[in-house]
Amino acid sequence: MREPLPLPPFVDPANAARWTFRPDARRLVTEAETFRKEHGLRPAALDRTRLHLLLIDVQKDFCLPEGTLYVGGRSGTGAIDDSARIARFLFANLDRITETTVTLDSHLPHQIFFPSFWRNAGGGAPPPPHTVVTADDLRAGRLVPAPGVEAFVAGGDASWLARQVVHYAEALERAGRYTLYLWPEHVLLGGEGHALVGAVEEARLFHAYARTAQAAVEIKGRHPLTENYSVFAPEVTSSWDGGSLAERNETFFDRLLAADAIAVAGQASSHCVKSSVDDLLEEILRRDPRLVSKVYVLEDCMSAVAVPDPARTGAFVADFTPQAEAAKERWREAGLRLVKSTDPIESWPGLELI
Repeated sequence: MREPLPLPPFVDPANAARWTFRPDARRLVTEAETFRKEHGLRPAALDRTRLHLLLIDVQKDFCLPEGTLYVGGRSGTGAIDDSARIARFLFANLDRITETTVTLDSHLPHQIFFPSFWRNAGGGAPPPPHTVVTADDLRAGRLVPAPGVEAFVAGGDASWLARQVVHYAEALERAGRYTLYLWPEHVLLGGEGHALVGAVEEARLFHAYARTAQAAVEIKGRHPLTENYSVFAPEVTSSWDGGSLAERNETFFDRLLAADAIAVAGQASSHCVKSSVDDLLEEILRRDPRLVSKVYVLEDCMSAVAVPDPARTGAFVADFTPQAEAAKERWREAGLRLVKSTDPIESWPGLELI
């Protein structure tokens, strides 16, 4: 069994915790060329066993305490530790990983899952973050869309929007995966929090330069009337009047499933990773259940949303860890492979490297 590749000498693992760290792409080109020659790395296009690494939403707002929706997990250092392990996994396995794709959760100032979208009854203030909104709340008028949002989310039709938000909440509740939850404004397009955390960006760019591989990006989450936890599909695709809000990302399903093996990591195990893996599993079962065994979840490279309660030490305003753990157990039972980033890829069950 081959030894993992060493960390390049310029890499500082502590950068996983630094908001201000940004990699120098020009330097990475030069360093990658040297590393490629020293370790005999081939272009990724020559790989006979194609391993696709899918990194979900490893963005500053999720991965660092300065972010507006930091995924600290119950430990408080969850996403920082995850980013460090993801970067280390990439460097150690440059010669095994064929291609990478990162997803970017991408939001606008007014979306249905942000407090800014809403007002309390009677024209009051926006509700606070971490408010759970039910269809009953909306039917009763306890929350209403903020005046003016209909202009850019519903073509100016406030009555259409009033029916749509109820339809949306009802559709979420019928699906049974999530209830409408108001998150702090996060990963706003154009803001610092939208960017990839620097340590992971450095590792994926180094892989791209060292292996002559393109580093792909999938953008999700811009539709103002639906959450888009999964990279493959929004939570709700229809409007109350039978129209279409958004579509499934069939092109990305095709590209990902063309690989011989798929490794998944990122944030958060309770939401965007969970929904993406659930959708991937559903699509595999629809196409060919035998493909289940090609998916590997790096369970030590993801954390659940757990929001500390500032008024009570050790308590949480919201803790979605149980949902994340239940999802992992469901994936195991379905045949997905749960592995750790420190496990040699050669030891992953069912994977034959050629």
